[in-house]
Amino acid sequence: MGGRSGRSRGRRVARSGAHHSFAMYEPTKTLTFKGTVKSFQWTNPHVILWVLVQPEDGGAPQEWSLETTSPGVLTRNGWTRQSLKTGDRVSVTFSPLRDGSRGGGLNSVTLLDTGQTLIPKFGKEEPGLK
Repeated sequence: MGGRSGRSRGRRVARSGAHHSFAMYEPTKTLTFKGTVKSFQWTNPHVILWVLVQPEDGGAPQEWSLETTSPGVLTRNGWTRQSLKTGDRVSVTFSPLRDGSRGGGLNSVTLLDTGQTLIPKFGKEEPGLK
């Protein structure tokens, strides 16, 4: 019964953006790190890229979790489950988590060995992409 009113069984529901919020990310700040892909989790509802980053001061590599959109949206934008592989050297740009923990919302990833840049478009279809 959702209809135009945005109501469903007596409860008010948001018409867009109801599935998830990006409030946990700091949208006014972006970070860029170089690292190595630890894993690329191609699952719903969100694909997650795990990257090992070597701190500038040395020490043990730090593991960062970078979340993006769904496999379906990424597929429509040219990504595949093989786009990133364990061991790939990458540069990642992302909006960090507000709480300061090692994670964020992925803005782009560049494969350092090929120069290919992958950008999640979060459902925005580009002309010519089918």
